[in-house]
Amino acid sequence: MRGWWREISGLILPVSCGGCGRPRAELCEECRAELLGGAPRRVRPVPEPAGLPVVHAAAAYERAVRAVLLAHKERGALGLAGALGKALAGAVRAGAGRAGGDGPLLLVPVPSARRAVAARGHDPTRRIALAAAGELRRGGTGARVAAVLRQRRPVADQAGLGARQRQVNLAGALEVVAGGERLLGTGRVVLVDDLLTTGASLAEAARAVGAAGGRATVVSGAGQAAVVAVSPAAFEINRNS
Repeated sequence: MRGWWREISGLILPVSCGGCGRPRAELCEECRAELLGGAPRRVRPVPEPAGLPVVHAAAAYERAVRAVLLAHKERGALGLAGALGKALAGAVRAGAGRAGGDGPLLLVPVPSARRAVAARGHDPTRRIALAAAGELRRGGTGARVAAVLRQRRPVADQAGLGARQRQVNLAGALEVVAGGERLLGTGRVVLVDDLLTTGASLAEAARAVGAAGGRATVVSGAGQAAVVAVSPAAFEINRNS
């Protein structure tokens, strides 16, 4: 029935694949396989910023994966969040054993600047994290999203900045919201980002969580930088050691 409804809606609505542009499918089988078909793997940007946890990515940031992430993030193809969340959930499972401790997994999104969220009309990382938490719960793993990080000061647009410039730009930029420390103590913290480039955002998020007394495993959606493996695509996990 679900397949039939998608076929009918595809005749009425101008739907095209977020990965390759093929008509009448929000995500075709070939692009879905590229996003979800590989095993999550560890990735490491070069140079690696101090404090960056171990990172696992679900897919490399290239071809269909890159297109799907950009369609969701920049063009508002919100229906792709489910598939991206499923990919992220796979990376979370791969790294969850490193989180240690007890309690459910707490997926903590790396926050975007308010102006970026306003311009896009949504927070892509938080949306994907919510989809991943739902996927994990359906598979029997306790998980929820805890949006406890916020920017404590304005930061420059990261586009065009090198690795060192990004680290300077983000140093000390994040903090845990009031009361967030108590929430972080109720489960195993997993930091979530949609894309790994230089690792500066995840390293700063891990620092902020550590300053609040938490320990974190970090998850990101893809990586475009040096660790060629994550060059970009779907998701990563990091852990403070």
